[in-house]
Amino acid sequence: MSLLLKRNGFFPATNLLVDDLLMNDLLPFESRNLVPTSTSLPSVNIEETEKDFKIQLAAPGLKKEDINIELANNVLTISSEKQEEKEEKEESGNYYRKEFNYQSFSRSFTLPENANESKIEASYKDGILHVDVAKKQISSPKSVKNISIK
Repeated sequence: MSLLLKRNGFFPATNLLVDDLLMNDLLPFESRNLVPTSTSLPSVNIEETEKDFKIQLAAPGLKKEDINIELANNVLTISSEKQEEKEEKEESGNYYRKEFNYQSFSRSFTLPENANESKIEASYKDGILHVDVAKKQISSPKSVKNISIK
C-alpha cells in the first residue's frame, strides 16, 4: 500500500486571490483565516512501503543545521527557524538600507503503531529533507483453536 499526501495546488497565489475576492464577502468575520498558513508551511509527501515510511519535506534555501527533528510520545516533529539580516550603506552617508527576514515552520506527524522509533534516519539533499522510519515486525496473530466442552 502506498500513501501520498500533497498539500498545495499548482497556483497557490491564485487560491489566495480567489479566497480574497470570493470568500471575504461570503464568510462571517469570525470564521475567516486572517493569516494564510499555506504560504509558510513546507509541502510534505508521505509514502508507505513494505519496509518503512518515507517522508519528504520541501525545505529549499535551508541548511541541514537549520532543521530540527524531534521524537516525543510517538510524535515526530520537524521544525526550523532561520533569521537573516542584510545591510547596505553608501560611503557618502546619503543611502542606508537594512532588511531582515525571519522564517520558521513546524510540522508534526503521529507515527503509526508499527513504526520502529529506534530506526529513524534523515538526510537533506537539494532542498528536500528525507526522513525514513522503519517498520517493526509485528507478529501475526496465532491461529484460532476450538476447545470442546466436556
